[in-house]
Amino acid sequence: MTNSLLEISGIHKRFGGLHALNDIALTINKSEIYGLIGPNGAGKTTLFNVLTGLYQPDEGKFTFNGRNLFRQKPYVVVESGIARTFQNIRLFANMTALENVMVGRHVRTKASVIGAVLRQPSARREEAAIHSRAVELLNYVGIPQHADELARNLSYGDQRRLEIARALATDPMLLALDEPAAGMNPKETEELKLLMQKIRNDGVTILLIEHDVKLMMGLCDRIAVLDYGKKIAEGKPEEVKSNPRVIEAYLGVAPE
Repeated sequence: MTNSLLEISGIHKRFGGLHALNDIALTINKSEIYGLIGPNGAGKTTLFNVLTGLYQPDEGKFTFNGRNLFRQKPYVVVESGIARTFQNIRLFANMTALENVMVGRHVRTKASVIGAVLRQPSARREEAAIHSRAVELLNYVGIPQHADELARNLSYGDQRRLEIARALATDPMLLALDEPAAGMNPKETEELKLLMQKIRNDGVTILLIEHDVKLMMGLCDRIAVLDYGKKIAEGKPEEVKSNPRVIEAYLGVAPE
C-alpha cells in the first residue's frame, strides 16, 4: 500500500514569456512535514497556487489521495482535503475569531440554503456543531481567549494561529502553509513550531514554505529547493543543507 498522499510530475506554469515552474515533480507522503525553500522569485508560492487551484498549470500531472486534481477549481481542491494559508494574512477583519473559523467549517456543511433560512431543525443542529468545532479549534491552536474579539484586533502571531484554525476547520489531509513564521519573534516562532508538530502528530500532512532556514532544518522531514522555477535539490534537511547547488543558490554560506 502506497504511503504517498500528493504526487505531481511534469508541472509547468508560464506567465507570458516567464517560465515560473519548469518540470516540477514532488511526492509528499502521509503524516510528514515537507518543506519548500528557495530564493525570492523561485516559484514557491506559484507552486502553492497551482496545488490549491488558484492557478491552472499548463502541463503536468497532479493526484491527491488517488484523485486527479489537475486543473481543478479551488473548491474541488478544498473538498478533496487540501487547505492553505497565505503569505499575506487573509482573515475577515471585521468578524470575530470564532466567526472566522466557522466560515472555514462551512465547506463541510450539508444544510440547504432554504433549510438555513427557515431554521429547520437539521440546519440548527448543523450550525451548533459548526460552532462547537470552531471553539475546539480555537482551543487547539491556543487562542480560545480571543473567540469573541475581532480578527483585526488580534496580535500578528495570533492572527497567524487563527488562519491555521480556519484552515483546519475544513478537515484537511494536507495543510499548506505559506510563510507562517514571517514577522514572528523567536518565541512566537518556537510556539508555531510546536503547533505544527502537534498538527502532524494528529495525522495532518504539512507542506511548508518558509524563509527561516533554521526552523525548516529543525522541523521538516524532507525539503525540496526551487530556483528559477526548477527543483534543484530534494532530501532530508542535512542532505539539502550540504548540497553545493543549494548553498550557491540559496543558503549563501558553506555548510557547517
